[in-house]
Amino acid sequence: VQLQAFGGGLVQAGGLLRLSCAASGRAISRYTMGWFRQAPGKERELVCVINWNGGSTDYADSVKGRFTISRDNAKNAVDLQMNTLKPEDTAVYYCAADSGTVVRTDAITYEYWGQGTLVTVSS
Repeated sequence: VQLQAFGGGLVQAGGLLRLSCAASGRAISRYTMGWFRQAPGKERELVCVINWNGGSTDYADSVKGRFTISRDNAKNAVDLQMNTLKPEDTAVYYCAADSGTVVRTDAITYEYWGQGTLVTVSS
């Protein structure tokens, strides 16, 4: 599976962005999909995850109520709507795919990763 994340950019605090992750090479309809982020000098952390049919999602506490993950298996894509952005959301955002049958939040369980897209939130 090849993943490509795009949609990052520079936005002011309080603004919004929508990230997209396009998959190719294999259908991701049976994969759990996650968005992770890594800020400068920090470890990669989970942002949110969605199970194979979109029926189950999980979010980091820091983004609950502001971010929404969704997927369209027919388009082989996953999106991340980010609202009310804060400077602390500044990071490189990665989409990832996990072939496991249960939703997992540990980055080590995700076999496939996109190249990342940079989100910068100015104060």
